[in-house]
Amino acid sequence: MAKWTAFPFAGDYVFTAASVKKNWERLHLGDAEPLPKDAKVLQAWALFHNGEFQKARDMGLKIGGAGLTVANKAACIYATYLEQQEKARLDLYMDVARRASAQAAEDPSNFNALYWQAYALGRYSQGISVAKALAQGLGSKVKKELENVIEIEPKHADAHIALGSFHAEVIDKVGSLIGGMTYGAKKDIGLRLFQDALKLNFQSAIGMIEYANAMLMLDGDKMMKEATRLYQQAAAAKPMDAMERLDVEMARVELEED
Repeated sequence: MAKWTAFPFAGDYVFTAASVKKNWERLHLGDAEPLPKDAKVLQAWALFHNGEFQKARDMGLKIGGAGLTVANKAACIYATYLEQQEKARLDLYMDVARRASAQAAEDPSNFNALYWQAYALGRYSQGISVAKALAQGLGSKVKKELENVIEIEPKHADAHIALGSFHAEVIDKVGSLIGGMTYGAKKDIGLRLFQDALKLNFQSAIGMIEYANAMLMLDGDKMMKEATRLYQQAAAAKPMDAMERLDVEMARVELEED
């Protein structure tokens, strides 16, 4: 198995199972994952929060059960931020989508199985082009799964962000008329989802970034000032773990490119 690209800020975060447990609510404000009872699962999460994504994925797969959520999140975050090869990235997303689909079939109330399936398919769709993915019916599947997540767990901030991004990207690619009639994508719903996400997790750098991206997709340059303010706010956020650090670094890159 190919060795994954290392987290570029290795050593900046040193979580243990005990410190993950202590800080669980703050670390998982975004995904609302329940605190695991299994110490091994907590150890896998410690690897994830430290940025040891491949080890977290491997350990989560070995544990199974609740460990699969660690594996799925580690693979998705790694693929999104650190994997350089397009084919490898898409393969990782499809692996997660299949694994999470099986999880959800076994336990339909497992909202993070639904979420990581939707997230992986959404990122895969961006990789092959949103228009192509919509033609394949992936967009409708992503939307339905994310709506299911929010119905089961209304406090799932990350599902609000992902669903908001769905509405914005569909309208950006096919227009508001076709987007609304064919895919149920609505500008006002999309923007409200981001606002709700940031009420649930006001420290979410990725929430600010995706909200800014959506504003620019939906309203163009007239929202540049507000989008820039959100990028600046995200770039100034204080990351608590490796994933949040990658979000903050991405915001800094966005500002440099503007």
